Amino acid sequence: MNFKTLASASLLAVMSIAAVTAQAASAPSPQAAAMQYRYGDKLDVQKVLSVQDEQSNACGLVNTRMDYLDSKGHAQSIEYRTYATGGCHES
Repeated sequence: MNFKTLASASLLAVMSIAAVTAQAASAPSPQAAAMQYRYGDKLDVQKVLSVQDEQSNACGLVNTRMDYLDSKGHAQSIEYRTYATGGCHES
């Protein structure tokens, strides 16, 4: 193996690692930390992306997470408590 081949392989490996790292940093993680909402907090919500309940078939208080875009287009997440009624009635 000559120097030129070794240098090319090393450069390719470094560029691959950099690309994977950049992609991982820019992709929103579903488990990313979300701000905890408190009554009276002012929210800057331009567009709601998703709302997910911790337990959709529960009856009572559950944790809910809302992912949204603010007025600057930045993705944000907030967690709050809601009252789920999906499991309150027998079918």
